[in-house]
Amino acid sequence: MSALLEILGCKYPIIQGPIGGLNDPKLVAAICEAGAFGMLAMGFGSPEEAKKMVGEVRSLTDKPFGANLMVMNPANAEILDILAGAGVKTVTTSAGSPKALYPQIHGLGMKGLHVLLSFNTAIKAVDNGADGLVVSGLESGGLRSRGSESSTMILVPLVADAVKVPVVAAGGIADRRGYRAALALGAQGVQIGTRCLATEESPAPQAWKDAIVLCADGGTDLLPVMNMNMRVLMNPKLKGEMSDPATDLSKIYSFGSVGEAWTKGNFDLFPAGAGQVAALIREIKPVKAVIEEMVA
Repeated sequence: MSALLEILGCKYPIIQGPIGGLNDPKLVAAICEAGAFGMLAMGFGSPEEAKKMVGEVRSLTDKPFGANLMVMNPANAEILDILAGAGVKTVTTSAGSPKALYPQIHGLGMKGLHVLLSFNTAIKAVDNGADGLVVSGLESGGLRSRGSESSTMILVPLVADAVKVPVVAAGGIADRRGYRAALALGAQGVQIGTRCLATEESPAPQAWKDAIVLCADGGTDLLPVMNMNMRVLMNPKLKGEMSDPATDLSKIYSFGSVGEAWTKGNFDLFPAGAGQVAALIREIKPVKAVIEEMVA
């Protein structure tokens, strides 16, 4: 058994990429029942919300699952206590320095993997106590930095060569080819987000799933939001706005609109998120079929 599987406690070294605003205990449980590691996205949620979601997942599966904590959430200390009390053994941390969280994580007998976008951040995360790393290449969906970034093919081996903790590859992985490639690069496992969105159990609206399946090469781009970028699926409205150099996209799109846009499929309000790997996804499948194909 690899060190990563010892940390996760599941059958396969495949972690669900947590997506804020699309928490669904049924999806998390289905991923766990398929042998992978389901994840809730705590985001800026409250302890009460965390307790409710954790209880719902636990009612659906006895398999191990975890949660992602955004470092900026002031409720993290209470949420960690709730997770530990429910038997959660492993979390991921993201969107900031995890230094303040790891003493509590370890004090509760838990393990933590830090999600990162760069080599230097990887080294700092290990120094700050991370038990493993989720290395997210520039092709990944979700939040990205405004700086220059490396692809999964480059960043994963860079980090794997430099650290002694388990490395998880994220970005550009949707099938067994990507899974095997990640292991060849030095990762002990993978994290998949877009592929989980495009499953039968996913709570994403049908319009979002359809947009992933129809995504062609070059069908995603980076949308500036506040001081970050977010990789999103292109749509006619966004294409038109991006073609005008005078348009300030950061003033048109707000994080405050993500919840309504993504739950209702109103992507003119805020574009649907997805990684570049959407171009490889051509079918909506059950979670179990996705996992089984990946490890076949």
